[in-house]
Amino acid sequence: MRYGLVGASGRMGAEIRKAFASHELCYTLDIGGETCEGTPEVMVDFSLPSALGATLDAVRRFSCALVLGTTGITPEQMDEVRYVARSAAVVQSFNFAAGVTLFKMILREFGPLFADWDAEMSETHHNRKKDAPSGTAILLREALGRDCPTHSLRMGGVPGDHTVSFANEGEVFTLTHRAISRSVFALGALRAAEFAAGAKPGFYSFEEVLTCGRKIS
Repeated sequence: MRYGLVGASGRMGAEIRKAFASHELCYTLDIGGETCEGTPEVMVDFSLPSALGATLDAVRRFSCALVLGTTGITPEQMDEVRYVARSAAVVQSFNFAAGVTLFKMILREFGPLFADWDAEMSETHHNRKKDAPSGTAILLREALGRDCPTHSLRMGGVPGDHTVSFANEGEVFTLTHRAISRSVFALGALRAAEFAAGAKPGFYSFEEVLTCGRKIS
């Protein structure tokens, strides 16, 4: 599989290059410019919202698929991504860890059972992460389907830690997902890229990648 990488010189870019070692990196886009040694089948972008326009331009130019893991993008930018998905396979998620997808599915299925319990969320990320709450926290809150106060911490080098707690007068029930390495996100991106490279045009979630294109309600 030939792939392009936006933000290739960043920390996440380095993890993606490791995970994709058996595939051909033929295009890169960074602050310093772009390199092109072939036509990618899929573009991978885990960079910054400010780079998204250039990423979408490259997807159009190469008529390739897109795996998008950038967080902090605006609703207007998401509309642009969905428009591109009319003619290209796009896999978009704010978190490409399989465990977070399972977390979402658990909250969606069992969250209603805690309707009369208090609920709060906490999320911790490294001190270089700019958006708060995290995109993952937003996904989890949407899966829960109710207002949920969210506490964001930015400290050290934490890749990602998300906890949802429920409490009543006599009990506390807690669910936690902890990423211990950025490599988990890169491995998820690889799985998404292999899916997108052979998929029909459309907008896909990482959940659909893990379930072979089936939406789980």
